[in-house]
Amino acid sequence: MRIEVACSPATGQVLSRQLLLEPGATVREAIARSDLPMSPEVDDANPPKVGVWGQLRPLDHVLRDGDRVEIYRALLIDPKDARRVRHRSQKSPKR
Repeated sequence: MRIEVACSPATGQVLSRQLLLEPGATVREAIARSDLPMSPEVDDANPPKVGVWGQLRPLDHVLRDGDRVEIYRALLIDPKDARRVRHRSQKSPKR
């Protein structure tokens, strides 16, 4: 079956690999086979956040033909905090 594994090591940069895997392959196997620079060592103590088509999935999730596995990087700042910072910087001074 055909699987795509994608990651974004930096803002605006997306890397992906197309793989041919046996039926019954898991997210863990797809990540291990992808050899992407961002592919983390997959261990149960510190598993990476991963998803299939934008939905979080566990590493033992069984893939289907045509699935896209996404490896998520850690957020540098909480999205709510980032919005507050942007909002404060855009305020015009009161007169």
